[in-house]
Amino acid sequence: MPNHYSEKAVALLRELIATPSVSREEHAAADLMESALSSSGLSPHREMNNVWAIAPGYDASRPTLLLNAHLDTVRPVSSWVRPPFTPTLEGDRLHGLGSNDCGGGLVSLLQVFIHLSSTHQHYNLVYLASAEEEVSGANGLSRVLPLLPPIDTALVGEPTGMQPAVAEKGLMVVDMVAHGKSGHAARGEGVNALYLMLDDLLWLREHRFEKVSPLLGPTLMNVTVLNAGTQHNVIPDTCQAVIDVRTNELYTNEEVFDIIRSHVRSEVKARSFRLKSSSISLDHPVVKRCVDMGKQPFGSPTLSDQALMPFPSLKMGPGESSRSHSADEFICISEIEDAIEQYIRLLDGVKLEG
Repeated sequence: MPNHYSEKAVALLRELIATPSVSREEHAAADLMESALSSSGLSPHREMNNVWAIAPGYDASRPTLLLNAHLDTVRPVSSWVRPPFTPTLEGDRLHGLGSNDCGGGLVSLLQVFIHLSSTHQHYNLVYLASAEEEVSGANGLSRVLPLLPPIDTALVGEPTGMQPAVAEKGLMVVDMVAHGKSGHAARGEGVNALYLMLDDLLWLREHRFEKVSPLLGPTLMNVTVLNAGTQHNVIPDTCQAVIDVRTNELYTNEEVFDIIRSHVRSEVKARSFRLKSSSISLDHPVVKRCVDMGKQPFGSPTLSDQALMPFPSLKMGPGESSRSHSADEFICISEIEDAIEQYIRLLDGVKLEG
């Protein structure tokens, strides 16, 4: 594979690292991506900070493949030693905020899109650099999907060591409130809302969901925040808890919420049902080709924009998930070179189902 692809990818990644693009503040990074597409002879489209292009020769009778990665980053943690917005090359490692999550996948997939757009394929091809992924924001993927052609399959370039994540856990955050009655602690007056919630907390700790996924394991619930009371001598009249729920592909968020609501006495309210678990069939042509290439499908516990995709998708990209959101984040130049080669080998000539 010509190394000019990886050279262009790394050059663009250096520019992206040097351009702060924290979620909801990605305008300058979107400008860069728009310019990169234009300079490659493509016709970019833009909606807020989402930038995409459709390969020439679009035919509505063919299936459509989406190549997607996000251009936003988290804020740098305080323990960075190297400057997070300065691309620093040390041997094979390129350090910088967003280099691994998700800059490596973003720039690699762009070069793959450019290559595949110049060759005959049995499918349409769309490239999308999306915004607000790190915060699951309303002005990211959700905003741009209605503007794209109908998508049949998506490949998301999150860091997975170039192994295919064929299932991904969903996320639902539930607020739970118990209502008591305040009173003076010295006289034992009132109804303690904290005590009212105790049985619900115990049920949440002990409950095990029946359907266990071979790829994602069980659906998990954890109480992560608990608040009650104002001072030592006042019986708390409210107790509030936050429940973090990670659903496998065998349950919808709505189903899990109904199970919780039917077993607790406290009031419960889901903040959203939109971040759903996702999966793709092991018989899908892209997954089959992954296996033929010696790759090992797995289930991912971490959330991505796949949660917002109502079509089959898989997650596969250069870098490692363990480096994401960490100080002195890096990606290897060799990982980008390898990713471009593997992506093209995977997608060139594959026949998608429409």
